[in-house]
Amino acid sequence: MFMDSSSELINSLLPIFMATTLGVSMVTIGIVEGFAEAAAAIAKVFSGVISDYFRRRKFPAVVGYGLAAITKPIFPLATTIEWVFGARFVDRIGKGIRGGPRDALVAEIAPAQLRGSAYGLRQALDSVGAFVGPLLAFVCMIWLANDIKAVLWVAVLPAFIAVFLLIFGVREPQSADHVADQRKHLALNDAKRLSRQYWLVVALGAVFTLARFSEAFLILRARNVGMAIGSVPIIMIVMNVIYSIFAYPAGVAADRFSARTLLLCGLGILVVADIVLAISASPGSALLGSAFWGLHMAFTQGLLSKLVADAVPADLRGTAFGIFNLVSGGALLLASVIAGSLWSAFSASAPFIAGASFAALAAMGLLLYRPNARSKESAP
Repeated sequence: MFMDSSSELINSLLPIFMATTLGVSMVTIGIVEGFAEAAAAIAKVFSGVISDYFRRRKFPAVVGYGLAAITKPIFPLATTIEWVFGARFVDRIGKGIRGGPRDALVAEIAPAQLRGSAYGLRQALDSVGAFVGPLLAFVCMIWLANDIKAVLWVAVLPAFIAVFLLIFGVREPQSADHVADQRKHLALNDAKRLSRQYWLVVALGAVFTLARFSEAFLILRARNVGMAIGSVPIIMIVMNVIYSIFAYPAGVAADRFSARTLLLCGLGILVVADIVLAISASPGSALLGSAFWGLHMAFTQGLLSKLVADAVPADLRGTAFGIFNLVSGGALLLASVIAGSLWSAFSASAPFIAGASFAALAAMGLLLYRPNARSKESAP
């Protein structure tokens, strides 16, 4: 929650900072955001494998959160896009390092029958931080007379609080499996133990990510339809309030209802969000589109994490989450670059029209998918 408060404060202002203060193009913003998220995804693979190899989750998580924290002062100090790119790159590397081990740690702490609820709760707390950050940005922009650099300094404290909480407040469980297997280290051949069901979930995650590009474009769209620069963080506040409210109920639903039904709901909501944002002509309609975007995230993100955890052996969860996030990160890089190019080449509506079209195609593919009898219980 604390780290998300810090990161989302920066994320709610960074696209405007790049476009106005630094004067970079939409394509450049798409490249910066896409490469940053791709770097996070690549790092997640290595951190997940390492955490499985050594049977340790907490240490790589501490390293990841620590890297993210030390980048926060660089953003307000940046004078060129190269500074922003470097800080964003290292920040996302930190996110990547912590992602797989953290998600595997959640699976090891939570009872198997409550994993959907556990991931839903984690997403909800993430989202609390994700609307507290933009809310702080909004208040501080008023207080500091729209001085973006001064507001970015506010993000430094909660990032370091997150690191100290992890170091001193989280204890890593020592399961019987870990003790029994402490001499049996992970080998490359173990990748064969990742099931067909797991690779289907990986493909689903990639499809979902291709249909939704970086949230930086939500902020830029709000500014494009006339929202005042000091009010732009409200877009992220609205999105994350909706996300946090519905993430836990959606996680509980994932323990009780068909995964495919919930995924179809998520895709349908994403289509609605994209259409609203594409036809938006005022700040109010941009806020409505952002609300639908947050609702779609609540329905899908925790559910996909649960599907990954359920589809793989316990000793391969770090690796599994790492691969899943690598593929999703590559899809996000592609989606963000395409979105920036469509915006520059055609109009501000074009990326959202493309996103809605891709989400609709993905929903049609999911409707046509029929699991075989043997895998029907766990299939999405």
